[in-house]
Amino acid sequence: MNIDPTQPWGVAIDYAGRATVTENGHTLSVRVYDNSLGHTVQRDPVTGQYPSVYVTAELAEKGAGDTVLRGSGLVIVDARDGAPAVPDPTAAQRAVTAALADFETRRSAYADLCATWAAPPAPEPAP
Repeated sequence: MNIDPTQPWGVAIDYAGRATVTENGHTLSVRVYDNSLGHTVQRDPVTGQYPSVYVTAELAEKGAGDTVLRGSGLVIVDARDGAPAVPDPTAAQRAVTAALADFETRRSAYADLCATWAAPPAPEPAP
């Protein structure tokens, strides 16, 4: 994924923290969010720290017979020293890379499973 140096998170996100990127022929949904409940980011009353920011990337490819393979990646940008989390332009790129790796791992495991089922059963030993 090419990072956009003009964007704080490396990718153009909308008002809700969503973006769509295309990588290796896959279309991935990227989301940037924190776990705060309000409109403004506030310190946690227990820890005194601002919330971490989560950057997720997800993809799903559909196949025949209602099959769907998915891949997901997550990167957490922690707030430090009592200051809000600073945008990390590489976070989206790392989340996309993790999602593609997860997808490939699942694809490989699915192919192995299908190959196991397609193989003829082992012959019974002779008495």
